[in-house]
Amino acid sequence: MKTVILTFALLLSYSTLFSQEQWLDVNYAGDGKEYHNMDIYLPDNDEPAHKAVIIIYGSAWFANNMKGMTYQAMGKPLLENGFAVISINHRSSGDAPYPAQIHDVKAAIRFVRANAKEYQIDPSFIGITGFSSGGHLASLAGVTNDLVEYTVDDTTMNLEGDLGEFTSVSSSVDAVTDWFGPVDLANMDNNCTEFKDASSPEAAMIKGNPADYPAAIALLSPVTFVDESDPPFLVIHGDADNVVPHCQSELFSGLLDEAGILTDFVTVEGGGHGPVTFNQNTFKRMVDFFLSESE
Repeated sequence: MKTVILTFALLLSYSTLFSQEQWLDVNYAGDGKEYHNMDIYLPDNDEPAHKAVIIIYGSAWFANNMKGMTYQAMGKPLLENGFAVISINHRSSGDAPYPAQIHDVKAAIRFVRANAKEYQIDPSFIGITGFSSGGHLASLAGVTNDLVEYTVDDTTMNLEGDLGEFTSVSSSVDAVTDWFGPVDLANMDNNCTEFKDASSPEAAMIKGNPADYPAAIALLSPVTFVDESDPPFLVIHGDADNVVPHCQSELFSGLLDEAGILTDFVTVEGGGHGPVTFNQNTFKRMVDFFLSESE
């Protein structure tokens, strides 16, 4: 998934963004750490408050400061359609093991909701999206709405965390767009049937060989938590992705559909891990989805 960082050279046409107001390097955890900063952008319109979409970069969970690139890649279509765009950093697997990363995402959501008035955000709708490992974290945020702890076998994990000043505020999201995220980390081989080895990105997240820690891998996987109470999902994946297998999204979409929360599963013919999959049509699908869900 490291290669996804390079794909956005193809998306520079989206880099001219028009924002009425912006706040850069807002620290959502109150600790001054760069990996806990977010950028907030408002669209250029006269609305007093704006429904919001949080966006998360992909990096195989190896990066901790790519919020600027994510805004350049994904911000324009959302801004042009009236959404406030919040691009967040999070701790990498090198900074801290899982579940630190989802704790960061949830702390960012709580911060946005708690400070909505200050940043002219309408908290009645907070969507979330991300690509690759960012798609994983966006999906995980959605399927763990209102879930604090979860147990698999003999392993119990706190998924909410207590980061930041607003721990009593909800970290729930209202809609999720998953761009080719890894969602079943126990089945990350090309056929989505087997664990990958101790050199894999997911191994770095749990600090161990995935096959040796199946409960931890299950708790890392959004597929574990899907149920009918989760928010609506849009899933987008290219069928030529050589980093995150397309079958990951096939499996995930099947579960989401069974739960009654799948709005659509978009397969991009010939789409890779970013290139071709990111295009004007798929960005429009994302925007239309968030517009529909925010009505």
